[in-house]
Amino acid sequence: MEFCTFDAAYIDNLCAGDRRTQDHFVSYFTALLELKLRSRLHSPQAVEDVRQETFVRVLRVLRKDGGLRQPERLGAFVNTVCNNVLFEHYRSSSKSQSLDEEGQPELPAVGASALDIASSKQLSGKVREILLGLPQKDRRLLKAIFLDERDRDDVCREFGVDREYLRVLLHRAKQEFKGEYLKRMGNPLALGMNAS
Repeated sequence: MEFCTFDAAYIDNLCAGDRRTQDHFVSYFTALLELKLRSRLHSPQAVEDVRQETFVRVLRVLRKDGGLRQPERLGAFVNTVCNNVLFEHYRSSSKSQSLDEEGQPELPAVGASALDIASSKQLSGKVREILLGLPQKDRRLLKAIFLDERDRDDVCREFGVDREYLRVLLHRAKQEFKGEYLKRMGNPLALGMNAS
């Protein structure tokens, strides 16, 4: 694929609805975005959704007064918008949050083998056992935040604490969970986990 350079005339033509420029924009950035998105999303529909939303947002900004001040940076701008849409997609479709990296999206697996599925079920059972062995307050807190994905302000009200102290309680509960996990499951480095 040959990389293109962009200028103010290209963006003006794009915003004015020039068919040839629009076709070029769509085909050029579709090819680039699909390369990026196919390795990060598991379904063709998700790839298409993120690509279309990226185009909508880019065109919305370009059509505003003073939309893109450096037309030669159009490629970087499209990539940045795509990253933001992708991050939002991860957050909206994620069923669970990582206990290690709060607020970081977990990339979905591309395809799981039967062994992976069986291992995952076994690990889920162990996680439930570990949770049941934790003190009730830690168990309730971890369940509310990570399993039920409740709003943190609601959890603060339930536990009678502010956001800052909730972070302290959550840190302690995660440390307690990790300690129990290590006792039952062994060295996390052998399992490819981060021990911190």
